[in-house]
Amino acid sequence: MALAAHFDIERGKDLNLRALVESDYQNVISVLDEWWGGRHMADMLPKLFFKHFRETSFIVEEGGKIVGFLVGFVSQSYPTEAYIHFVGVHPDYRKKEIGLNLYSAFCDRVKQKGCKIVRSVTSPVNKGSIGFHTRLGFEIENGDMIIDGIPVYSNYDGLGEDRVLFAKRL
Repeated sequence: MALAAHFDIERGKDLNLRALVESDYQNVISVLDEWWGGRHMADMLPKLFFKHFRETSFIVEEGGKIVGFLVGFVSQSYPTEAYIHFVGVHPDYRKKEIGLNLYSAFCDRVKQKGCKIVRSVTSPVNKGSIGFHTRLGFEIENGDMIIDGIPVYSNYDGLGEDRVLFAKRL
């Protein structure tokens, strides 16, 4: 099912929201670490996501240039739950509702597929992500410890890899 939508962000900038395709992989992976301020993130987004989860993953472009993306899927184990695996917005395009539009497109799509809950995970040091998720109505799940007043699951992604877990009912 193809998805394409246009939205104006600021003073006439025309952005295009569309379904992710496998050929987007190289363009996304080539900017990933840069968009994360030099942190090595590319290993977290293998090509298999671009091949197997296109129907629930999205790209935002301006003039053919990728300025945002979201990779997510419906859970095979819990078919009424969906998971947002990775989201990125070009640093120059942040605070311009691109993330909001990506999350809205994802939630709309997975709701059509019968999902009732959307889940996501972030690092407790990523205060921007925590704030973004809570502003969108995601609730922080209770963890097994508190860091800076935030419930966190210790060692969630391996030793020393604590995570904040989110859930949003659709």
